Amino acid sequence: MSSSAPAGASPSAVHVLLVEDDDLMRRSFTVALERYGYEVKAAADGLAGLELFREESFDLLILDVMLPGLDGIGLCRRVRETSLVPVLMMSARGDGLDVVAGLEAGADDYVVKPVETYVLVARIRSLLRRATYAPAPGPGRGAGEERASEGDVLVFGDLSVDTAGMEVRVSGSPVAMTPTELKLLLEFAAHPGVVLERHTLLRNVWEYGWDGDSRVVDLCVQRLRRKLGRERIETVRGFGYKLRR
Repeated sequence: MSSSAPAGASPSAVHVLLVEDDDLMRRSFTVALERYGYEVKAAADGLAGLELFREESFDLLILDVMLPGLDGIGLCRRVRETSLVPVLMMSARGDGLDVVAGLEAGADDYVVKPVETYVLVARIRSLLRRATYAPAPGPGRGAGEERASEGDVLVFGDLSVDTAGMEVRVSGSPVAMTPTELKLLLEFAAHPGVVLERHTLLRNVWEYGWDGDSRVVDLCVQRLRRKLGRERIETVRGFGYKLRR
């Protein structure tokens, strides 16, 4: 696993919680990420990871699926009870059960071990960009303007999306969303009634190329449906999904 960091790659004070039970992998990942400038706290099991998560503030979590005590799926569920922090799952198998279970638990993305450092860092950067994502300002509105204009609120029946305030409401009630869920919804809201193919969503939301796993799209759409209503996002078989106007 290569750990050399390119010039200018260091992020600014990004705090990462790594939960990995394999001692060699945990040390290797920690050293590699620290070389890229990340501040890493590591735990060897799920319960220790949960304790660290509750004691400190983190910008991103990296959770192995197979952990003693409390596995990565269970840990992700516990995290999602109180936090929308980006979560990246790691699986040694990469099979369907691990992927589906992790994404259903609320993870934003996953990687399969063994994983090269540059791939892991690319996924981390993508997740962090989603966590700080803001749509480009519309015509006549400067990037530094504080308050959203009325035109920033998109309304689809009982669903409203404030694209400047980054708030989502259903029947007037706020809906909490992870950064990935929110960016996916914003992608749909920017193209209401238009069928978006899975590879388009992988590219625009997850920043994957053509070799991305479309299951991350399907599972995130399922999570959106649970929060917004099952009929809000329509499946167009053989093509993709669209947001109903």
